Amino acid sequence: MEAYFDNSATTRVFDSVKDIVVKAMTEDYGNPSAKHRKGMEAEQYVRQAAARVAKTLKVKEKEILFTSGGTESNNMALIGTAMANHRAGKHIISTRIEHASVYNPLAFLEEQGFEVTYLSVDGHGHISLEELEAAIRPDTILVSIMYVNNEIGAVEPVEDIGALIRRKNPATLFHVDAIQAYGKFVIRPKKAMIDLLSVSAHKIHGPKGVGFLYIDERVKIRPLVYGGGQQRDLRSGTENVPGIAGLGVAAEEMYTGHQEKMEHITSLKDHMIDRMAGLEGVTVNSLKGNLSAPQVVSASFAGVRSEVLLHALEDKGIYVSSGSACSSNHPAISGTLKAVGVKQDLLDSTLRFSFGVFNTREEVDYCIDTLKELLPVLRRYSRR
Repeated sequence: MEAYFDNSATTRVFDSVKDIVVKAMTEDYGNPSAKHRKGMEAEQYVRQAAARVAKTLKVKEKEILFTSGGTESNNMALIGTAMANHRAGKHIISTRIEHASVYNPLAFLEEQGFEVTYLSVDGHGHISLEELEAAIRPDTILVSIMYVNNEIGAVEPVEDIGALIRRKNPATLFHVDAIQAYGKFVIRPKKAMIDLLSVSAHKIHGPKGVGFLYIDERVKIRPLVYGGGQQRDLRSGTENVPGIAGLGVAAEEMYTGHQEKMEHITSLKDHMIDRMAGLEGVTVNSLKGNLSAPQVVSASFAGVRSEVLLHALEDKGIYVSSGSACSSNHPAISGTLKAVGVKQDLLDSTLRFSFGVFNTREEVDYCIDTLKELLPVLRRYSRR
């Protein structure tokens, strides 16, 4: 049996996504900026994808900007708004558990003279609303907080955060990295007072190399890429039509029968957590049910290095992650695990199991049975 439990790194595309990508590459392959029929056919793919995405969020099509993925969306949200609004202030607020595609742009902005306040989190990865409220100042131009943590599945109260920001300083913009949340949660940016929202297609059974940034129409933002003026001068360059088309179909399909899909994935998460309770020396860092994201289980395995266990599982056809595959393939101790208080001796013994719509309960049972077999052997080996 093969069990792919690395869906937070990337997902297998839906068949419907594959079909439209191939069609856009082999039949309707025109440049969307071209004036002839082939160009207009390609432009229609982009328009239709924007309509499909906008419908899932209940926002306007013109508020959807297509990008190369989550990293670019986060970079543009942070750097683009900071540069466009720096005269109003240079203070930004974020957290200690952000993805590298947020943390590193913030480090860049600090080099440019911006000040960043990093909020702490509790043992489950949740921020304190009181700490956030105290941190917001008259010169705070941006708050950037992820919706779902990519390593442990912690879910932040984005609606409460949006309301708090609007109450404390209505001029402060709110950016949400929703790369692990979109497709899993019903998100309404207008209701949640979210000004910018980052999404990546390949987390929702869409193609790699494409994503979008929702930008509320009132937000002042500067482009990062200059050229021919595509996408309303916000992101120049010929659009990735096949990828954008695939993103639109993936978004529509994820939100069709959405509740049933999420109930299925949540049941897999809960079943894995329940069965892990019977394994000696295993600490689960994620919460069951609606207390954390439906698709992520983080677990620490005492006495076994994560990379050793990862490859032992791989030999059995089980694919998991030892960290954020979006950051790099070089092992490093997770800042998120440190921030939530995982014990020092478990920091390098933690794996992430993440589910998608194609996973089954039988795969979870196979994984747990394999862990039960492997862990005693690997622990004996590590003590030698």
